[in-house]
Formats: sequence, structure tokens, C-alpha cells
Amino acid sequence: MIVTVTPNPSIDRTRVLAGPLTVGGVNRVVSGTDQAGGKGVNVATVLHRAGEAVLSVVPAPASGRFAGLVAALGVPTRFTGGADARVNLTVVDTDGTTTKINEPGGTGGDGLPDPATQLQAELGRLGEEAAPGDWLVLAGSLPPGFPGDWYATVTSTAHAHGLQVAVDTSDTPLTELVRVAGTDPAAAPDLIKPNSHELAQILGGESSDGDAMEAAAEAGDLTVVADAACRLTGRGFTTVVVSLGAAGAVLAADGHAWYCPSPAVDAVSTVGAGDSTLAGYLLGTVRGLEPSERLALAVAHGSAAVTLPGTTLPSPTDLPTVLPEPRQIR
Repeated sequence: MIVTVTPNPSIDRTRVLAGPLTVGGVNRVVSGTDQAGGKGVNVATVLHRAGEAVLSVVPAPASGRFAGLVAALGVPTRFTGGADARVNLTVVDTDGTTTKINEPGGTGGDGLPDPATQLQAELGRLGEEAAPGDWLVLAGSLPPGFPGDWYATVTSTAHAHGLQVAVDTSDTPLTELVRVAGTDPAAAPDLIKPNSHELAQILGGESSDGDAMEAAAEAGDLTVVADAACRLTGRGFTTVVVSLGAAGAVLAADGHAWYCPSPAVDAVSTVGAGDSTLAGYLLGTVRGLEPSERLALAVAHGSAAVTLPGTTLPSPTDLPTVLPEPRQIR
């Protein structure tokens, strides 16, 4: 069983305009979609479509707009209550330019239960129900009111129940996770999936350092990203998967590193590509594949995601017929 947790779920609302976006004017919409979103929800959706046993946990009510969208996905979901999910609006104009307007997320209050407390209690129950070795995936941003070290706390608790933990987050939740794991080994996840910018952030660099990593990887120089990923494994993070966009991904684990290029595809939308990459790696893990094969499956899922419109996530039929070829680089 794989359990995904999305502390800050969202209704991903996309609206396509009839013309260029006019600030301060009237903009007419020609099409649009609403989908249940959030990184953990996305990971669970890909896993469910691949036939894996998965449970998605979200701090939202079991009725309302978000719950209806979740039902349409068909993913088994446990709702812990609270305010309805925030709305993330993406406006797309005629040349494909996108403008994003994201709400911060629910904070409880107004008679609603505190989402952090409710979610923590539910995870405690899940820890009792789960079998040792099951996976817990913690993914996405933290809404206002959650402590910055929440992921570190949950990781430690999950490890005490014998669970394996994967984390995909950024900014303060990511840097706090790394900070706490530096003094508490139990807070270090078994798997972490930063992109190049998040990897640079972990190591105290700038976002531009992440751009440089991707550019170097595309040019065939994997030294910097492999060194950085291996440094993280030396800090107690057992497995590090670094997604590099169109350049593919690097895996560091067991004292080794592998690189897998991304197949050449016509990119339509990058939304959900990183979540699909993580889902692909977890699929390979629970199916007993070798590390390099897990990486290939991860890259195949990520590259399939970018060929799909909007927030559409891949199914097995969307994957390339031949998986990309990874190679060991360390």
C-alpha cells in the first residue's frame, strides 16, 4: 500500500482566453477545466491508473466541489475535514502564455477543525493500520498555520511505525526538513525528489544554480548534479531522485549514481511532470525493479506527462513503448 498526503490540496482551474490577456480589461473565456490537484493527489492518481493500491489523504471535507472532483478521479481518498480546497487559477491566452494565481490554502478557524491537528491524528491511525514497509508520500506546500518542520515531524513518526517515507516539497518545508534531519536521523526521508532548483536550495544556492545544473546536464556534464545528489545521501537521505526537466533525471542511492535522459517528445504542458516522475519511481520500487530500472520508469512517466494537455496525468497507455536507457555515472 502507498499512502499519499497532500496538506494543501487545490482545485486546479484552467481558463483559456479568446485573445491575449488584458490587464484591467474584460477577458472572454473560450474553454476551461476544473480538476482536483495538489502534488500528493497527482501522485496517487498516477499510481491508481497504473493499478497500484493507493490511498490519498487530504485535509478537506468529504462533500463539496473538491470532493466531487476527487470522486471523478476514482482514487480511494480519506478526507480529514476542514475548509474546502483552495483554488489555483491558470489563465492561458492565445499564444500559450500562462498566468497563475494561487490561493494560500485553508487555515481552519471559523469553527473548523485545525487541519494540521486533524491530519496528524489521521496519520497516527494510518500508522497503526499500515504494514511495515508500506510507503507514505508527503507532497506539496504547507498551508498557513502548519509548522515549517511538519514534514520532519511526520517523517519521524512514520519511521517509528516502520513505514518508508518519500517527500517532494520546496522552500521552507524543504529546508526545514533538511535542517531537522541533520540532527535527527529519523526525520530523514527514505526518498526525496527535488528538481534542480530545489536541490540548489537545499545546498544553500540560488535558483540560477538549478538552471546551470540543467544546462550542464543537457550538455552532457552531470558532475555537479551527481555530486550534489550524492552529498544528500551522505546526510541520511537514502535515495535522491533529481528531476532535470527535458534533460532527464539523476538517481543517487547505495553509494552509486545513475543518469537517464528524457526521450525526445513534443511538450504540451509541464504541469504534473515532477509528480508523475515520483509516481513512476515508486512504481518501480514496489514492483521490485533494480534502481536503474526504477529511474527509467520515473523518466518515462515524467516525459509522458509533458505530452498531455493542461493538468492531465499519464496512464500506462501514455508511456513510450520503449523505456529510456539509463546509465551508471558513479
